[in-house]
Amino acid sequence: MLYQLKVVSPHRYSSNCTEPFPNSTNLLATEINQSVLYRGPVDPANWFGVRKGFPNLGYIQNHLQILLLLTFEAVVYRRQEHHRRQHQLAPLPAQAVCAEGTRQWLDRDLLSCLKYFINFFFYKFGLEICFLMAVNVIGQRMNFMVLLHGCWLVAILTRRHRRVIARLWPNYCLFLTLFLLYQYLLCLGVPPALCMDYPWRWSQAIPMNSALIKWLYLPDFFRAPNSTNLFSDFLLLLCASQQWQVFAAERTEEWQRVAGTNTDRLEPLRGEPNPVPNFIHCRSYLDMLKVAVFRYLFWLVLVVVFVTGATRISIFGLGYLLACFYLLLFGTSLLRKDTRAQLVLWDCLILYNVTVIISKNMLSVSRFCWVIQLFSLVCTVKGYYDRELRAARLGLPGTDGPGGLHVPCVCPTAPQGLHHQGPQWAQTAGTWGQARPTPAGLIPLFRGGAQS
Repeated sequence: MLYQLKVVSPHRYSSNCTEPFPNSTNLLATEINQSVLYRGPVDPANWFGVRKGFPNLGYIQNHLQILLLLTFEAVVYRRQEHHRRQHQLAPLPAQAVCAEGTRQWLDRDLLSCLKYFINFFFYKFGLEICFLMAVNVIGQRMNFMVLLHGCWLVAILTRRHRRVIARLWPNYCLFLTLFLLYQYLLCLGVPPALCMDYPWRWSQAIPMNSALIKWLYLPDFFRAPNSTNLFSDFLLLLCASQQWQVFAAERTEEWQRVAGTNTDRLEPLRGEPNPVPNFIHCRSYLDMLKVAVFRYLFWLVLVVVFVTGATRISIFGLGYLLACFYLLLFGTSLLRKDTRAQLVLWDCLILYNVTVIISKNMLSVSRFCWVIQLFSLVCTVKGYYDRELRAARLGLPGTDGPGGLHVPCVCPTAPQGLHHQGPQWAQTAGTWGQARPTPAGLIPLFRGGAQS
């Protein structure tokens, strides 16, 4: 607020950088005038996050929002503590929100099931949510940095077992933390008041244009790295940190008793009583929901795979169509195979999804027309080139959007059903013989999926 006083005059100490000669920079003539160094006086205070803003309320509104959120959080916690002390109540176990939302009451009715997932949805599906956030980071950024996210995604998915992923997860969280700090430093860059451009802009002999610099996520005064992408990285780090706590909590007796066990054990029940009541006869809305999930989710998966392949005509889409037709060839007979044999097919589909995502990222700055047409890379990343001009020059459709990247991102998430108690429900269906135990929801497509 002190910087907003009239006595502070930035023009008195601002820097005026001299434009470089055309042969001493690889900036185009139109790009020089748009660079932060040469388009006007440079206020050194802006690099420290201080600038003249009018009106003052707009300048501090984000800080006020954070203050209001922190105040609201403190009021809620104080109110809860006062209520418990006044009525001599103990805090709910396992950080639950609803008292009746436990594993014991999960199969009673639809309302109890809803309360259970309000309490422990992330406990059961947190690993899948982290995978979705990682794919979202790749889809939002589409630059060189996300290749590291793709490598981590492959490394985690190939571990296959939840306990092995749990041992690797602290290293993944450490990587996300350090990588976020590193990207923040890249967005910050060097102070522009020094009037010193980056080395990749010093000469025309350096084979780097603005599109390549943007893809490499290097600091640049002409087009600074998009700092809003850090929000996706922050959400991924937030989910990964919470999942780290889940890995620690699922080994405690309290959480196993209240929320159920998280395991990827695939062996069916052998001579043990089934704790899940028979839902085949649809005695409640919850039973109807279970039947719908376990009967029709497999076909929903095939629809998503087909739409993924048919959305954009390319070599990548051909792989999805072949996978869809292969699954249609077997139909529901595939669901009667051994569970491990079924999971091999889903693992192959997941790895193909990840391969498509990483490949599209690596080819996103391709300049060859046949590559763009073959892999459907038109307008994959916003800001790399003029869409309409590039499309008219190459004779390609000038469509907007992320080049179909988020369509394959949806594909591996489709089979996520209520597999947290899938083996027990399928055991019930097989025991009563009233319906085929379609295990589309039983298949933890991200192999770390939890079951109880």
